[in-house]
Amino acid sequence: MERPWYTRFNWLLAGSCIALTIVGIVFISSATLHEPYAAGEWKSQAVFAVVGIIVMFGVAFVDYHRWQQWALPIYVVTLLLLIFIAIKGHSALGAARWIQIGSFTFQPSEPAKLAVAIAVAALLSRGTYRALWQLGIPLLAVALPAVLILKQPDLGTTLVVGAILTAELAFGLPNVIDFAIYLGSIVAGAAYVLSSDKILKPFQRARLLVFLNPKLDPQGVGYNLNQSKIAVGSGEIFGKGIYHGTQTQLNFVPENSRDFIFTAVGEEVGFIGACGLIALDVAVVVGALRAVFSAQDRFGLLLSVGLVSMLAFHMIVNIGMTIGIMPVTGIPLPFMSYGGSALITNYIAVGILINVALQKDRLVFGDATRRVDAA
Repeated sequence: MERPWYTRFNWLLAGSCIALTIVGIVFISSATLHEPYAAGEWKSQAVFAVVGIIVMFGVAFVDYHRWQQWALPIYVVTLLLLIFIAIKGHSALGAARWIQIGSFTFQPSEPAKLAVAIAVAALLSRGTYRALWQLGIPLLAVALPAVLILKQPDLGTTLVVGAILTAELAFGLPNVIDFAIYLGSIVAGAAYVLSSDKILKPFQRARLLVFLNPKLDPQGVGYNLNQSKIAVGSGEIFGKGIYHGTQTQLNFVPENSRDFIFTAVGEEVGFIGACGLIALDVAVVVGALRAVFSAQDRFGLLLSVGLVSMLAFHMIVNIGMTIGIMPVTGIPLPFMSYGGSALITNYIAVGILINVALQKDRLVFGDATRRVDAA
């Protein structure tokens, strides 16, 4: 007899994500306390959170094999949205990344990460890929949205897409040599991009140069990084108290409710609070890895690996860039940074991961029942 779903549900993953979201709402309200134009962000985030949690539970009970069947239409719709953005996207902060309908704005590059993870997993699960040339279709499937996202410009999301592809290839390619050739090509391509002034925008190259030399242009491109490190460091062990962070409250750190939300955490609850937040992030990744170990088929494994890498890459790079060990690339902190598109996308990813684990238990108990009936 199959156990009730609530005994098999991945409560660690779901609970950690919900806890992070609640903490995020608190720090968004703190970061925007003295900013009249952004004072309602925490309320909007609370609405997004409710929608996201409902969507997560809904998706958790959708057989993940459905995503394999829907891979092509999801990919095509995503590509069309990215093309629309390139032509008539809504611009803000020097980038055209949004579709605006009245007061509602939507960022297609966020669900595009899901579309890429699903598409690559579907492609890799259908072929043997024992010949290097067979990689052409998966690479092209990723290159098209990646180029469109990079042109927005959005280097951070482009890197996330690359991380998803790399993780799925690591588990999906049967030939280690082919994967090594892929990695070599990535390294060569990155070297060319960094040395060329024809691909990255000037501010993007400047951010990378500031990462290599933090003293370069401290009042210009390096301002965000310097102020972020000051804010995190000033929190010391226990922090200055929520709603009492001077760097946060006086808005010294730009985008402190979005990409730099971790600075508010470091300043207001200190090293201890920041470690607690990182512990929640680790709980999310550990809970998500349950899907990887539970996957019963190739598609489930590859999709789980892609989604786990998406969440982990966001966490590592975002926290790393706020403390100066990663370049500033504009990647939000999952479940913490303000933004409905990112939050709901992450909850969809979590719902899929939960279903992969649920399917394992269902198969185990179903097989046992069939064996008893057969006997």
